[in-house]
Amino acid sequence: MNIALIAHDRKKELMIELAIAYREILKEHTLYATGTTGKRVIEATGLPVHRFKSGPLGGDQQIGALISEDKMDMVIFLRDPLAAQPHEPDVTALIRLSDVYEIPLATNIGTAEILLRGLKSGFADWRNLKNKSEGEILDI
Repeated sequence: MNIALIAHDRKKELMIELAIAYREILKEHTLYATGTTGKRVIEATGLPVHRFKSGPLGGDQQIGALISEDKMDMVIFLRDPLAAQPHEPDVTALIRLSDVYEIPLATNIGTAEILLRGLKSGFADWRNLKNKSEGEILDI
């Protein structure tokens, strides 16, 4: 799976802790991140991460482009809801694209952990569910 990692400034340390704790799961996937978040994840874990520009310089939009091209499978975006962001329209657009294209999106540590544990346990095969025809009974 292709997984995007994004964290606002006051959430970057939490993202690093998450990446360290779930390193064994993350190493099985292709990771993408905005600038500084990606750099810090690489430094802390040694995992390969494709880095985009920082969020305010277009990194959020670059990840959004991958979502719209069906090339992103999951987004972990640890947002700081208590701080105004100069690129809030980009943040809103990324969240909207995740919803439009039905991409799992975690905006806090609790949801991020559930998604990552789902990857480990094999319960994250959402793409097959997404592509099932409406009305079909799914054997989950």
